[in-house]
Amino acid sequence: MAKFFRKDAHMTITISPSPAVSPRVQMTAQQRACLEQIARRQTSPQRLVRRAKILLALETGVTQCHVMRQMHLNRGTVQMWCRRWCALVPKLAQMETEEGSDKARTTMMVGALADHPRAGTPATFTAEQIVQIVAVACEDPADSGRPVSHWTPREVAEEVRKRGLIETISTRSVGRFLKSGGFAAPSGRVLAQRQAG
Repeated sequence: MAKFFRKDAHMTITISPSPAVSPRVQMTAQQRACLEQIARRQTSPQRLVRRAKILLALETGVTQCHVMRQMHLNRGTVQMWCRRWCALVPKLAQMETEEGSDKARTTMMVGALADHPRAGTPATFTAEQIVQIVAVACEDPADSGRPVSHWTPREVAEEVRKRGLIETISTRSVGRFLKSGGFAAPSGRVLAQRQAG
């Protein structure tokens, strides 16, 4: 087996910077007692109990990797709750200097351990448009020039588009609005009946 050496070849070693040490979870005895109470309370939601247990475990000095393995969590989850706790500590410290009650401290912790509200998808239809759809369904179909004796979701959808109340709407959406509003229809999905005159 032949070996090849080059005199001009240089070996370079790249040393990557050590990863940033994650902040250590520290808490006072009062804070620990409140977290333990949250974790033990039978009425606490499981996600809240899990988050309290993460913090209590980290406070004992174990690594985030150990908590991840023990609790079957991913790294991001453990890091997020560690960061949230570290952001909460100054507020808790201020509360303790002002001698706040345990109940107030627990309430603050529960608020910090709760999920942040999510934006979600914006509503497709405004409340005013939904009211207008329901109003059309309550009218007599003959008043709108419809050759039907009963409103159906398809007929209502066509009518609101024709009137320009809504540019596009599905039959299914109309049915959902009418059903969620508590408008009980007779059999055959009849929404409003023509009055005999």
